[in-house]
Amino acid sequence: MPQTQISCPQCRQMITATVEQVFDVTADPDAKKRLLSGQVNVAQCPYCGYQGPLATPIVYHDAQKELLLTYFPPELGLPANEQEKLVGPLINQIVNRLPMEQRKAYLLQPKNFISMQSLIEHILEADGISRETVREQQEMVQLIERLLTTQSQDVRAELIKQNDERLNETFFALLAQIFQNALLSSQEDLANALNALQAELMEHSTYGQTLKNQIDEMEAAAQTLQESGEQLTREKLLQIVQSAPSDARLQALVSLARPGFDYIFFQQLSERIEQSEGEEKSRLEALREKLLAYTSEVDAQLEAQMDEARQFIEKLLSAPDAAAAAREQIQQFNEMTIQAINDMIQEAAQAQDTEKLKKLEAIVGVLREFSAPPPEYAFIERLLATENDDAIAKLLDENSAQITDEFVNLLSGLLTQVQKDTSDPEAVAAAAKLESIYQQVLRHKMKQNLQ
Repeated sequence: MPQTQISCPQCRQMITATVEQVFDVTADPDAKKRLLSGQVNVAQCPYCGYQGPLATPIVYHDAQKELLLTYFPPELGLPANEQEKLVGPLINQIVNRLPMEQRKAYLLQPKNFISMQSLIEHILEADGISRETVREQQEMVQLIERLLTTQSQDVRAELIKQNDERLNETFFALLAQIFQNALLSSQEDLANALNALQAELMEHSTYGQTLKNQIDEMEAAAQTLQESGEQLTREKLLQIVQSAPSDARLQALVSLARPGFDYIFFQQLSERIEQSEGEEKSRLEALREKLLAYTSEVDAQLEAQMDEARQFIEKLLSAPDAAAAAREQIQQFNEMTIQAINDMIQEAAQAQDTEKLKKLEAIVGVLREFSAPPPEYAFIERLLATENDDAIAKLLDENSAQITDEFVNLLSGLLTQVQKDTSDPEAVAAAAKLESIYQQVLRHKMKQNLQ
């Protein structure tokens, strides 16, 4: 998102802020999340401490729902014709991105809103979300803001206690979403504050403690399974579940090792039940019922995720250009969608559906294109493989065009990450080599600037 110089709404000093005016969900699926999070177009003044929203025109577009919405802050006090001059070019950006066949009548009649609140409500209503749900979310956002701005730990603890029932799964999901948006918009101070708040809420709220326990159980289950390594047979898995200290641990084990809980596993468990008597038999029968219930829950979740993934791929296939549609929605791809593509490729091959197979292969090509490491990483690998400083200097001279500010920043970030691991001798040696390369790159960049 572009950085621009603006006047602080409070003290009028010139400050740098991130301003986003076009939210085109068709081209950028994450645009909706950024807008609804309330974390976009916010000013933070280092001079007077002001932190609040910026008055800026906004255009929102969703071709699938045929929404073209505009908002012009009334506090700017501009007449209608001046508003149109400012909003018009933003709408043109959206229209120009669309293929001719997708330019429909709704683009000629944008719906105007006089408040950000009404704009957001309209977007959510199009998603089937009621105004009551919107207001509940806004109240949650306000509560997060109060918790963030409360300096006294005692007052914050009391605030957490008073709102304990509201600090539920939905609240924590919203908190996580705002945290992700803060990271994406490079608001490091806000992200750190949100991270600290989440840790405090997990310690002092009822649902937070439940969530913390689930995370702890998941980590403990993962460690137990990792310790078994390649020796994790069905017999060993049966021993692990029999010694699980809680139902939460059982759920975590099923979630992490679902393929191991197959027909043969349950057959072995049933045989052990038949060989047991008394309390031991009852205990194993109860264990079997719990495991069957947990595996059914996991299977239902996986099935729902796969259905959603297949619908997403089918939507891409129905687009005039499947590859272009995949590029526009590249951030929506995950492990489940990739598995869905593989399954659909096999199905299309068996059905000899060459047209569908061609489109699926085009989507796979886009995924390969985006999964390939950027050329800067390949150049860094060449530098790391070069043995001495003179050879590195020569390589830098031969590839001087690649030594940009972005490359220097990338190398700096990579060096910071590598230097964090001081326990592994190989990592320490790699960090030393990278540090030497970084210093040579800086000298080379300085020479470039002088020339």
